[in-house]
Amino acid sequence: MSENTTTKKAKVDSLAAPLSPYAIIETGGKQYRVSVGDRLSVEKLDVEAGGSVTFDRVLLVGGGGSTTVGAPTVSGASVTATVEETYRGAKIVVFKYKAKKGYRRRTGHRQSLTRLNITGINA
Repeated sequence: MSENTTTKKAKVDSLAAPLSPYAIIETGGKQYRVSVGDRLSVEKLDVEAGGSVTFDRVLLVGGGGSTTVGAPTVSGASVTATVEETYRGAKIVVFKYKAKKGYRRRTGHRQSLTRLNITGINA
């Protein structure tokens, strides 16, 4: 019985550890939770590979025991990232079909994406 209580206590102590800083940003009509060192793919940005980009639409900044929620954005907060590459995502097949009418249309789509490496969160 004592083994179970020590195991449970260890789990609770690990949850109480402070979180690393993170932010929720908005770009391309989508929201992303990011922290320093993260790599993520977003809708294509007009920045060359190796360049840097700054996101001013920061909706939330958290970690380290405090959280700041914007209304709608956190004033003065920004997230910086470097552009690793611009590439095209996997092909999506769109197939339209109407039964018994001989109507079939097959088209495809490949989204242009930009891969980012998050370098800093300025709150």
